[in-house]
Amino acid sequence: MAGLAFAQSGKVYRIGILETPTASANRKNLEALLRGLRDAGYVEGKNLIIDYRSADGRLERYRELAEDLVRAKPDIIVTRGTTATEAAKKAGSIPIVMTSAANPVQTGLVANLAHPGGHVTGLTSLVNEVHAKRLDLIKELAPSLKRVGFAAYTGNVNASAQWQEVERAARALGLEARLIGARDTDSLFRALEAGRAQGVGALLVNVDGLMNANRRAIVDFAARHMLPVMYSSREFVEVGGLISYGVDYPALYYRAATYVDKILKGAKPGDLPIEQPTKFELIINLKTANALGIAVPRELLLRADEVIR
Repeated sequence: MAGLAFAQSGKVYRIGILETPTASANRKNLEALLRGLRDAGYVEGKNLIIDYRSADGRLERYRELAEDLVRAKPDIIVTRGTTATEAAKKAGSIPIVMTSAANPVQTGLVANLAHPGGHVTGLTSLVNEVHAKRLDLIKELAPSLKRVGFAAYTGNVNASAQWQEVERAARALGLEARLIGARDTDSLFRALEAGRAQGVGALLVNVDGLMNANRRAIVDFAARHMLPVMYSSREFVEVGGLISYGVDYPALYYRAATYVDKILKGAKPGDLPIEQPTKFELIINLKTANALGIAVPRELLLRADEVIR
């Protein structure tokens, strides 16, 4: 009730959103954010204006988009990922709420998780810590696997640390890891072809803007070449990818709305502790597994949060 009473004060709030995908491609996450805002009393078209800016897969546009968004003077900017958050932070001093960002302390986005300082807060996605689990899972699906590729956007400041974690986890499983690094869409698919030529038998696809923007094309590549691929989020599996293990992104977007509400009510971003995710989900596309000739172990199906048949 308090949120509703506050929202009826007559003020109209403008929330800027800086993302890689278009609003239609980001529908589930955006709906979760708007649902959280509605629960706090903010209704789009009444007391809330959403100003959505998409880089549409061209991550080099973030700086320009962030500066343009700051000129529109939103009350808050909501971002996903390190690259978008970094661009928004550099563009001005408007409060920023991250729906997810990997290693925000190590990348310099915030001072620490408990007391972020500055004008950035929100949620982290714990990317590095789950790579070992992803490798375990893809090895269950492809037990004879010897060489695995790690597809990542090398322009992301997290990429180096993530690659080191993948290498370490792969060695522990007796696997050889190959970095499939890319700076843009063209170089991504050249790198994927090169990895296949080098005998990469499966892929780990990182959670970053470049991979997300090209998710359908990556899934199509995997299908053409009969490659088992472990993805970072369910968005890939929903368009035909084999398997994903990662945070529940709609849940993070929903939680981000609580940060927006607190800041609009006067809280300082730097005083709001950054949350770490508590919910991870395993999604398996059984139709894709059958098309690849992979027999998914029954125990793995039982552990899955969702099986697409």
